[in-house]
Amino acid sequence: MFLLLSILLILFFLFIYGKRNFNYWKKKGIIHDKPYPFVGNSFKQLILKVSITDFFLDIYKRYPNERFVGVYMANKPALLLRDPKDVQRVLVSDFHSFYLRGIRTYNDEPDPMNRHLFAADGDLWKLLRQRMTPAFTTGKLKAMFPLIIERAEKLQTLATDAANKNEEVDIKDLIARYTTDFIGACGFGINMDALQDKNSIFRQLGLRIFKKETNDVIRTIIKVLFPSLTRNIPTIAPEIRDMTVNLVSTIMKERNYEPSVRNDFIDLLLEVKKKGNMVGESIEKKNPDGSPIIVERELDDLLIAAQVFVFFAAGFETSSSTSSFTLHQLAFNPDKQEKCQEEIDEVLKKYDGKLCYDSLTEMKYLKMCFNEAMRIYPSVGVLLRKSATKYTFPDSDLTIDENISIIIVNQGMQMDKRFFDEPEKFIPERFSPDNASNIPNHVFLPFGEGPRACIGERLGLMQSLAGLAVILSKFSVSPSKNSKIKPINDPHSGLAQTVKGGIPLQLIARKKTN
Repeated sequence: MFLLLSILLILFFLFIYGKRNFNYWKKKGIIHDKPYPFVGNSFKQLILKVSITDFFLDIYKRYPNERFVGVYMANKPALLLRDPKDVQRVLVSDFHSFYLRGIRTYNDEPDPMNRHLFAADGDLWKLLRQRMTPAFTTGKLKAMFPLIIERAEKLQTLATDAANKNEEVDIKDLIARYTTDFIGACGFGINMDALQDKNSIFRQLGLRIFKKETNDVIRTIIKVLFPSLTRNIPTIAPEIRDMTVNLVSTIMKERNYEPSVRNDFIDLLLEVKKKGNMVGESIEKKNPDGSPIIVERELDDLLIAAQVFVFFAAGFETSSSTSSFTLHQLAFNPDKQEKCQEEIDEVLKKYDGKLCYDSLTEMKYLKMCFNEAMRIYPSVGVLLRKSATKYTFPDSDLTIDENISIIIVNQGMQMDKRFFDEPEKFIPERFSPDNASNIPNHVFLPFGEGPRACIGERLGLMQSLAGLAVILSKFSVSPSKNSKIKPINDPHSGLAQTVKGGIPLQLIARKKTN
């Protein structure tokens, strides 16, 4: 009897513990779904039955008349925003209250591979951001372009081989190999030849990063449900960490830990390291007179490896997903594809058939098509922030506490008929100079906005457009027997979403090319 009572008592306290924060939104009068002990509203997302983006997109759509929607991510309250004015406040004007990304449970994250620019918060984020920004200036981008062209020409050759076989092509895999090859050259100054070798270390690393294995799922679930008890369990799988650290160590040793003449991402980090500790004004702490405290941080080898990891991971999935989805949309909209090809032909003719930095900037309609594809299917469909202070939203009675997660469903807004007429249709002309002013502010956010907007936006855009231009200049794309008008989102997708089963298309050599 005593044992039975003890078990019942333990179960009772576990039940109470598992729902300890579930009155948060009720007390504040914010509408929300009914939460369940321990998992809150996120059971399907935790067990990977639905992707992160689709999980929040469903909530966004089910409450069309609400400004705010409460969500419980496990036991933690989160606030989903539906008003662009509030989005602007969080991302831009009141950034000082929302500078936290909110991915990491602890600011002093014990997992060294999770201290990268995307996940880092507070002073570490600010120091990294200000030191890494010089890698993405216009001058740096122009200097990289010959490397992009070299990889794009390889992509064209590979596409020719695929077209000659007259077989269905997974365009997602083809573009991913191009993207991987590009990152190897422009990021690390090495040629892994990922376009020709599907088994290259870069390709294998990219596939493993975005492949959720059973251990990854279990690790994520227990860290979400029991963050304090699992603090020292790494977020990143050990084999990913080891592959990345070994790769970076090899490159740095080959360069004797000195910047080379390659001017790539590794060089930038070595230059930062050579300058000594990163020093800057704190975003977290202030002196008694209100002025920021000066903080510093060493860029050690593990911190360098973490930045390399996110440079590779972010570039690998985001660019390949959006580029391949652009081709998918053009395949199902042949009139738009023809207009795009006519522009590419005309521009290349002006430059003797050569793709270069200047010719790419003149391909306005190509960029419009790319923007429209990103509107429908942004590579990152949800933006995350966390409140750094208590905050009251203007023109409302809502005050949230510190450490409340903020959810911005940019894919929801970008597909919302409040902001876009016929949002399901692929209409690149939305982004023409004449129509761009009709797009409301703070709703088209494929790269985010504000101080934490994607640092590699221009690099990713340039690389993606180059890949699209070389394919469309020589080939047309059309639906194949396995193509779906609306590809299914992979439920294993993280913040960088991807479609399930790739994007099968038919590549057809054009009869008239330049």
